[in-house]
Amino acid sequence: MDNKLQAKDLINVGIFTALYYVIMFAGAMLGYIPVLFILIPLYMPIITGIPFMLFLTKVKKFGMVTIMSLLLGLIMFATGHTWVPIMTGAICGILADLIFKAGKYQSLKHSVIGYGIFSIWIMGAMLPLWIMRDSYIAYIRNSMGDEYTNAVLALTPDWVAFAVIGAAFAAGIVGAFFGKAVLKKHFQRAGIL
Repeated sequence: MDNKLQAKDLINVGIFTALYYVIMFAGAMLGYIPVLFILIPLYMPIITGIPFMLFLTKVKKFGMVTIMSLLLGLIMFATGHTWVPIMTGAICGILADLIFKAGKYQSLKHSVIGYGIFSIWIMGAMLPLWIMRDSYIAYIRNSMGDEYTNAVLALTPDWVAFAVIGAAFAAGIVGAFFGKAVLKKHFQRAGIL
């Protein structure tokens, strides 16, 4: 098997990144409700589990997941988020790619754990609440108003950052099993056991 990424691989990355982002964007609209904004890392990996697990049936080469996560981070940055999703996308994408490669792109266990790690990338959209709090809160206040901002502040003490990272990983595990259950025939055809 040729380990270099081909045009077909990059086309798959592009298609599945677009599909993942559209579903993620639709789900993120619930974030206009402050408590659901904080829960985005909990429900997002579950609803994006189906397109991601379908993508994994096409992934056979290292780098495809990293490219996808970097593209997602860049799209987030281009749509008004900070640079942090690019960083979390790069870190989580590379780690997930290494896990998928360790399972030779055929292991269900590696696919599930890899998607759990990949799912933490979404925290890039929320980490500014803790690592650049003052400027990010000013940004939220300017775009969403005082009532929304005060509700978000009340829901985000420091310890919540760690809880939400753990929740994103756990939701990724759930999303992987959900995606696998929905796409059982695709997994069988791809030889992922």
